[in-house]
Amino acid sequence: MSMPTGSRPRWIVVACLLALVAGGWMLVSGIRGGGHTAAANANISATTPAGPAGHPSAGNAAGTGKPPATAPAPMAASKPVRVRIPSAGVDTGPLLDLGLAADGTVEVPSVQQADRIGWYKEGVTPGELGPAVLIGHFDTVDGPAVLKDIAKVKAGDRITVDRADGSTAVFTVRALEQVGKDTFPTQKVYGDTARPELRLITCGGELRGGHRPDNIIVYADLTS
Repeated sequence: MSMPTGSRPRWIVVACLLALVAGGWMLVSGIRGGGHTAAANANISATTPAGPAGHPSAGNAAGTGKPPATAPAPMAASKPVRVRIPSAGVDTGPLLDLGLAADGTVEVPSVQQADRIGWYKEGVTPGELGPAVLIGHFDTVDGPAVLKDIAKVKAGDRITVDRADGSTAVFTVRALEQVGKDTFPTQKVYGDTARPELRLITCGGELRGGHRPDNIIVYADLTS
């Protein structure tokens, strides 16, 4: 999905907008069928708990570091089926396959699926060369969701992805970033990478007018 040069999509929401990409023509490498941009939205109640605490201010990264000097060879394509993030108390599967909605935004788990994580199936699979993208709710109208403890994740933590072929891709968190949805770092998230990497995206920030204004992005590198 492409957007006209200089345009910025404006979604009317009553909640958390997972703005995975905002505005402008953008060649998204690492995404099969390049030339896509992507965004996602999800409803969340204004009565749910406040956003995760302890994250960097919007636009800043926490625990940033360089990717490892050496990395395992990229893995063959294989769908992710389970995700484990011990530091956040996450062990969930099977994963949801998320594509593009009719309006060109990325699908997100439904409120009823808030205990599960989705994989953006138009992108690479975790372990392949490029940035694989996982998406999950912080909370919904029904309360805390699968990534409710995202604030506990820190640089050096592991994210393990079990794959359909029986293999396991283990990633090490390099950085966390909290950004305003109107300044989403498209190139940084979706651009070419020289190694297999992972992005885990959820909502963040204090509720404002019934929605959370930020995205929290976890950047991780394949380590085994």
